[in-house]
Amino acid sequence: MNLLAAAPTGPHLLRELEQVVAVELDRHLAVAKEWFPHEYVPWSAGRDFDGVLGGEAWTPEESRLTDVGRIALTLNLLTEDNLPSYHYEIAAMFGRDGAWGTWVHRWTAEEGRHGIAIRDYLMAARAVDPVALERSRMEHMEAGYQGDHMDNPLHVIAYVTFQELATRVSHRNSGRTCGDPIAEQLLAKVATDENLHMVFYRNLLRAAFEIAPDQAMRAVTDMVTDFRMPGHGISGFERAAVKLAVGGVYNLPIHQNDVLLPVLRNLKVMERTDLGPEGEKAREELAVFLGGLNTQATRFEERRLALEARKAANRV
Repeated sequence: MNLLAAAPTGPHLLRELEQVVAVELDRHLAVAKEWFPHEYVPWSAGRDFDGVLGGEAWTPEESRLTDVGRIALTLNLLTEDNLPSYHYEIAAMFGRDGAWGTWVHRWTAEEGRHGIAIRDYLMAARAVDPVALERSRMEHMEAGYQGDHMDNPLHVIAYVTFQELATRVSHRNSGRTCGDPIAEQLLAKVATDENLHMVFYRNLLRAAFEIAPDQAMRAVTDMVTDFRMPGHGISGFERAAVKLAVGGVYNLPIHQNDVLLPVLRNLKVMERTDLGPEGEKAREELAVFLGGLNTQATRFEERRLALEARKAANRV
């Protein structure tokens, strides 16, 4: 039997997964905990900015965040800001009706909470330049967002599985390195939401492997080997990403060990015995890529630790 030919694709696959979506939606709603952004915002520290209200202009010295923390929270917020584009993409792919539609809107509502919370914190704490932040938001949102492989449902499910976990890791590490316990608590809440989103999509991807193993394997390989964070289009993203990599927020070792490998192990991708020739070919490509990535990640970590050692020596 040719599994590749028999397996459903496109809208047919989405219909096949509808019942799984319904089950996962019920599970998500049962475990997701309600929380309120305003509880994690230091409102009493806020005061008027310059402009219409005649307050005080922002200065860098006011920020309680570390340099890495300020860059991380700004990048995280700008990524969250593009939610309208993300909603459009997944609503166009998954639809607005039935369990799929209910999930799309619930996911959007939860993601919207993240942007609200981070922005309110940054403004009340006077942690970043509000003028520069708004200009960056306008520029980023005007550019829009076009995801990779958005014409293929399986590729989208595979991508968001890895992306939600990557976002969870990025938020959590941003909190740990930002230098402010309030921000760390806030980002821990955001990270918890992102982890639940990852579990939802990962469980869908597992179900897709049972329905269409070869196509699912190809989707996973394509998304792993060509992965990009959704904020890659932000102006200055590459420079900021380098600083976050060196600062331990998100880098190759973290991407490999905390994002890619946990998902692949959970799905038992390398242990599957139901793949046809096309699926085996995709898995071989994945194995070769992971081998190369491990070499790059090891070299990066060696250089990063050496740099930290030199900095520590210079401070003595």
